[in-house]
Amino acid sequence: MRCKELRAGLGCSQEQSANLIEMDRSYYASIEVGRRNVSLSNLKKIADGFQISIAELMRGVS
Repeated sequence: MRCKELRAGLGCSQEQSANLIEMDRSYYASIEVGRRNVSLSNLKKIADGFQISIAELMRGVS
């Protein structure tokens, strides 16, 4: 949900966000809806794509 929140804040589609972080759109979409356990390396890719730290990416996630 945090990824979706950040993406919406940028006004990007899932496809645009996935391209930005160099990740397959369907894989990224499954992350947004919580169907994937994300590896640390993919968390880093996502955080880098949003130009934030992993700590900021995880803020508010329980």
